[in-house]
Amino acid sequence: MPVTESSAPGGIFRSIALAALLISLGNITSRLLGLVREPIIAAYFSRGLAVDAFTLAWTLPNALYELLVSGAVSAALVPVFSEYAERDRAEFWHVVSTVLTLAFTVLVIASALLAWQAPLAVSLLARSTEAALQMEAIALVGWLLPAVTLMGISGVVTAILHAQRRFLLPAFVAATFNAGMIAGIVILAPMIGIKSLAVGTLLGAFAQLLIQLPGLRDSQIRFRFNLRHPAVRRILRLYAPVTLGIGFSLIGTVIDRWLASGFPAALSTMRFATTLIQFPLGLVASAVALAVLPTLSRQSAAGDDPAFRATLAMGLKVVLLLILPATAGLAALSVPITATLFERGAFGPDDTVITALALLLYLPGLPAAAIDQMLLFAFYARKNTLIPNLIQGAAILCYLVVAIPLAEWTPLGFLGLVLGNSAQWIGHAIITAWILQRSLSLRGLRLGEAMVKGLAASGLMALAVSGIAATLGSVWPPLAQVAVAGSAGFIIYTLIAVGLRLEAATFLLNLIRERLQR
Repeated sequence: MPVTESSAPGGIFRSIALAALLISLGNITSRLLGLVREPIIAAYFSRGLAVDAFTLAWTLPNALYELLVSGAVSAALVPVFSEYAERDRAEFWHVVSTVLTLAFTVLVIASALLAWQAPLAVSLLARSTEAALQMEAIALVGWLLPAVTLMGISGVVTAILHAQRRFLLPAFVAATFNAGMIAGIVILAPMIGIKSLAVGTLLGAFAQLLIQLPGLRDSQIRFRFNLRHPAVRRILRLYAPVTLGIGFSLIGTVIDRWLASGFPAALSTMRFATTLIQFPLGLVASAVALAVLPTLSRQSAAGDDPAFRATLAMGLKVVLLLILPATAGLAALSVPITATLFERGAFGPDDTVITALALLLYLPGLPAAAIDQMLLFAFYARKNTLIPNLIQGAAILCYLVVAIPLAEWTPLGFLGLVLGNSAQWIGHAIITAWILQRSLSLRGLRLGEAMVKGLAASGLMALAVSGIAATLGSVWPPLAQVAVAGSAGFIIYTLIAVGLRLEAATFLLNLIRERLQR
């Protein structure tokens, strides 16, 4: 479903908003299915060795996917594909064919090498004292690796469709992946245990490629291996610095996994808490950033800095408008939300308490991570992939400075690692914003006003939600607390945002009103 845009600023913003709504719809579906998947995992396996081992094993193929494809989609593929899609369709498909051929070849070879060296790779992620965890993880790696090639090709197809402003099918890729995982767990968990997660991963990886194929119905894809094409070289040049940032991320992940492996059930607890963080992050930051990226890329290529600044500023304001109340709401309802989602089957009340505490310690970094994603895409749209990935190295230092002392030398244990992750997100966002401001001034665009008003509205909403939840807590079940207090919070925040005349709130309300009138 192509999304067109006019040259007028209002038309551009509306085009971006419609694309963001499409992506949001897919993200809502994906995150809702994720909120079904993780409670199913918790109900079957709770916190402990089995889920810790799967989390550890999945780190390896996921790292391979991030290194070879995922990091390139936004930083290199979409910007370059977008330019060719606009000006030369025949050459566009030539470039696409070459990239697909190269991606498939590299993914197959890399997966085979990782399968061969799986014991060595797992030994880097888990302490030598955790032999049972290592053995279980090694057994799962072989089941998971075939998913890497499927996910990689699916990622390139997503970039092809986004470059043509076809957002509908790619929006539901993650939802399809989660649906495959759920099917694998529900059908096979009673028979093969934790391996059902690996089979579900394969099903999901195949399904997310299959769902996008109708979007290529008018394609001209052929087997090509032309590394000398100027566009392919540009993609490789843009992507090369990204590997540096992903390398830093992998170092941070290795350290995080290694430290967490020394605490029983730490990996699974962090996994379940992170699921609750990823819901608003994917729903808000990813949707807005992916919708804005093609427009930012075109404005940067045209040298239209005023339009670029205005588009980026509006994207940031929309992110702030939505992510701040989400963070406040999760903080106010951390225990009843965790109990509602996870407390069943093997997952008991004690598991709820520790998972909710981990969630609270992740929350300080949530707004920073959401803002950071928009800022990173601004760098990518300007064909600058080196600076954002150098920043990742500094962010890892923020993590190490906070995480290691708290985890190893205080009673916090693995919760110190959670605080370290929050520190990493905050540090990354601060450094990214400071560097971007030096080359592209965002002064005069009322971003500070949006932040202050958003914090005020979210704080007032959180106080009201906490009071309502406390009043209902002794009588009503967790689900009812979340439903009543959450609904009240949504109404309260909306009224305050409108009353404070938040620019992004006014823009979205006007857009919705126009669509309803049509």
